[in-house]
Amino acid sequence: MSPADRLLLDALRHGAPRAAALTLITTADAGATLLLPAALGRTLDLLLAGAPATGWLLVSAGLLAALFVFDAVETVLTGTTSAHATARLRNRLTGHVLAVGPAGAARLSTGDLVTRGTALAAQAGTAPATAAALLAALVLPLGGITALVLIDWRLAAVFFLGAPVLVLLLRAFARTSGDAVARYQQAQGRIAGRLAEALSGARTVAAAGTLERERTRVLSPLPELSRAGYRMWRVQGRAAAQAAALVPLLQLAVVAAAGLLLAAGGLSVGDLLAAARYAVLAGGIGVLTSRIAALVRARASAQRLAEVHAVPAVPYGTTPLPDGPGRLELRGVSAVRDGATVLDAVDLTVPGGATVAIVGRSGSGKSELARLAGKLAEPSAGTVLLDGVPLDSVDATALRAAVGYAFERPALLGGTLAGTIGLGPAPPGDAAVRAAARAACADGFIRTLPDGYATACADAPLSGGETQRLGLARAFAHQGRLLILDDATSSLDTSTERQVTSVLFDPDRACTQLVVAHRATTAARADLVAWLDAGRLRALAPHARLWRDPDYRAVFTADPAEPPGDADTGPPAGHAAGAADA
Repeated sequence: MSPADRLLLDALRHGAPRAAALTLITTADAGATLLLPAALGRTLDLLLAGAPATGWLLVSAGLLAALFVFDAVETVLTGTTSAHATARLRNRLTGHVLAVGPAGAARLSTGDLVTRGTALAAQAGTAPATAAALLAALVLPLGGITALVLIDWRLAAVFFLGAPVLVLLLRAFARTSGDAVARYQQAQGRIAGRLAEALSGARTVAAAGTLERERTRVLSPLPELSRAGYRMWRVQGRAAAQAAALVPLLQLAVVAAAGLLLAAGGLSVGDLLAAARYAVLAGGIGVLTSRIAALVRARASAQRLAEVHAVPAVPYGTTPLPDGPGRLELRGVSAVRDGATVLDAVDLTVPGGATVAIVGRSGSGKSELARLAGKLAEPSAGTVLLDGVPLDSVDATALRAAVGYAFERPALLGGTLAGTIGLGPAPPGDAAVRAAARAACADGFIRTLPDGYATACADAPLSGGETQRLGLARAFAHQGRLLILDDATSSLDTSTERQVTSVLFDPDRACTQLVVAHRATTAARADLVAWLDAGRLRALAPHARLWRDPDYRAVFTADPAEPPGDADTGPPAGHAAGAADA
């Protein structure tokens, strides 16, 4: 069974009661549809013979009423079954995207991922209801042929003369339609991905004056989308046209044969009426074609969802973390991304309770090391340990409670500003939220807003620096044993950054801290500096000791010979001496 089929089967099982009820209703509807021509034919024969027909008239009226009720119930069940299946597919997709982590989710563009989670999930969610409808669509032709046999086997024989052509037509349609739908959805995903990229960089596009060029880039897959769409509808239109040419001929042949039998006294007028209706039902390839087309589209959409599920989730274990100071170890850790080595055999030990600054030129692997340290990404080789326990074996809830993060571009989740700060495995109280906001220098601007901490994130006019302060406040509010800051102060002004770093480097803070640093003043205040160079750990030492190396100074300044006393490039003399003494 393919991954796409397993997804659809899971959605079917999740909504099994509704799907079963829908199958029963559609089957009952098909049964009533098959009984109605026989009842009407019998009624007509009785009326023509002058015999009482009240009973058969009531049967016919009852069948018509039942069809009305069945259709209404089928409409409701079809909608609810599809809605619940879609919700199941979306929940599983969202859960898996979160489980694969940032590195796994980055394999797919945002726009393509949104398309898969919305339109394609909705299309795939129609599969259970479509399968039930397809069963009814199969019952009607089979029932029609059976009824023709019961009326007179010769009528069924006439119909079977063209049946092989109908089967070949359906088989060819299912095969070619699936490929066309897949190509259409792939082109659709590429356009959605490029559109999301363009919208996220709208200011850059406007400033560069490249609107037309960007429009051309986003819409460049449009001809492919058009060709795939035309092919998809040509396939369906060709099948419908072939059916429209063949089916009426079969029906006409059955009716003509029934007329000859009527003339020979082999059939009654009522039998002729019923045979004409059963010939229509037996040739219901148009209904079958539309149902098969819908099922093909649903399965093609499920295949696109299965591609996301094929991305492996970040593995977690069940081991609880023992009590410890937050000692972090990287043993022979390497990371290869898109064929390029980002980190190469890094051995690093961060003592519990220490603050270590990660420095290096752009592309040296600083952010990758920060992701690996808190298991937001998986190493290609080596092991990461926290207090002696490999992260792969640690329980996910325990690890997230122990490790806090602050990012360069934090996402404002949680509904309100207070909810954003409190977002985490164990939401803190209001007092802890406000204390964290004060530590991150966010309390002041939050209080100036009309609704204060209750302000909706979407309604808060925040600058980049204010957004970063909220991210820092969130990290401070969930005090674990390890705090990782990945360029989390890059948008802060100098004064605010000085206040925040004073909190970070407070000797009374009882957690291990890993800080991606771009300024020498930040590195100077850390206990140790991990100097990365082209993905390798070049040195682990106090900043003052490393500052003697011109290559290290070049990480922070254009001129390696520039003295270390400048506020943005080197440590203040007194602090440098203190660091050296340490």
